[in-house]
Amino acid sequence: MVAVDRLDLATEMILGIDIGVQGAIALLDYQGGLIEVWDMPCLQDGPKNRRTVNAPLLAEIIYKTHAVEAYVEHVGPRPMEGAVGAFAFGDSKGVVRGVLAAASISVAFITPPVWKRAVGLPPGKDQKDASRSEAIRRWPHMAASFKRKTDDGRAEAALIGIAGLHRFPRLQAMTPILYQEVANATRN
Repeated sequence: MVAVDRLDLATEMILGIDIGVQGAIALLDYQGGLIEVWDMPCLQDGPKNRRTVNAPLLAEIIYKTHAVEAYVEHVGPRPMEGAVGAFAFGDSKGVVRGVLAAASISVAFITPPVWKRAVGLPPGKDQKDASRSEAIRRWPHMAASFKRKTDDGRAEAALIGIAGLHRFPRLQAMTPILYQEVANATRN
């Protein structure tokens, strides 16, 4: 593999990723500017016609961003979730991890309480409108990207990216491919 010189901070891009079939991918610059946001690419090709994250479509998005770092929501089993739902969520995480690894993008996983605290959102679930509102406040020029109730995944992906920039400055400098599971807020 040929080493590539790093671009300066003004041109490097990072990703924020909200995992799952209702998630999204956000592309941001190192100053926190939101460049683009995509819904998670899914097809109804899973067991019993369930929606699944499509790896080739995700890879197409990831590769065209030329991002050097990714901040991804750390997910695990949810209370009252059945085995099929838990497996599907874990499969989504695996697809995201695999595509990012193939693209040699450094990764940090951030738990929901950690990223929400970092961007000033109240903890807990059922804060989808709060995420959309905060995203519109931060990026008014991109407000149309967050206008629908179903755009909460887009908002959360962008906010996860911002939280990552604040919590893990210069992740790329640590190692070319870094999987850092951040289950708890161990850094201050």
